[in-house]
Amino acid sequence: MSWPVFAIGPQKYKKLAVALAAVLGVALTSSMGFWQLSRAQTKLDWQAKAAQMAQLPILDGSLLGPRSDSAQDHAGLIHRRVELQGLWLEKYTVYLDNRQMNAKPGFYVLTPLLVQGGDDVVWVQRGWIGRDFTDRTRLAPIVTPAGSVRLQGLIAPPPSKLYALGQEGQGLIRQNVDLQDFQAETGLPLLGISVVQTGPASDGLLREWPQPASGVDKHYGYAFQWFGLALVIAFLYVWFQIVRPLRHK
Repeated sequence: MSWPVFAIGPQKYKKLAVALAAVLGVALTSSMGFWQLSRAQTKLDWQAKAAQMAQLPILDGSLLGPRSDSAQDHAGLIHRRVELQGLWLEKYTVYLDNRQMNAKPGFYVLTPLLVQGGDDVVWVQRGWIGRDFTDRTRLAPIVTPAGSVRLQGLIAPPPSKLYALGQEGQGLIRQNVDLQDFQAETGLPLLGISVVQTGPASDGLLREWPQPASGVDKHYGYAFQWFGLALVIAFLYVWFQIVRPLRHK
């Protein structure tokens, strides 16, 4: 008994390949659109959580807990308002390069603060200064008050890391700085969190920090482009592979 042989000609192979390419193209571009929407939603959820935490009573910085507190305990404090009093450890100030504020490049200025009433040290993201485009090492003057200071801020993770070429240095100006590495380098008893100082500009530093949900419109825009591309691919396939051949029959 012989079975019939179904031959598929080159033209059908071509149509099958075009259909498969169109399906894959629509699937890929649509998935990228949904991914951008998920990123936007993540930022919105983050903003909602930050707003909720910011409504809680202001914490006393001296009660942040010992350095032995777990990372989970510290994570539960993120976005909480806190008031700190202590002494600036000016000689350990670090300038993080390639940081933007209001779309302008510059430096984030970080200085450890010895919390009054104990030996704990908190890493404070004090603010931002612009950069000198003719000389990267020429830093705008800032003021670091001597004696006891009081400030308010938001508990936050350490600054995010940017891509760096080669090994990170240990100078005044750095691309990135890791909290644990900095603790080993300086011997300071750093807490496992940092504080973003809030309030009006002072000490030569700007504090118009980006909001948690900044960039949501950008993700919506990217999602619109990806979904638009998916529609274009689908339209072109239907037009050239279905509608146009039918019109020429």
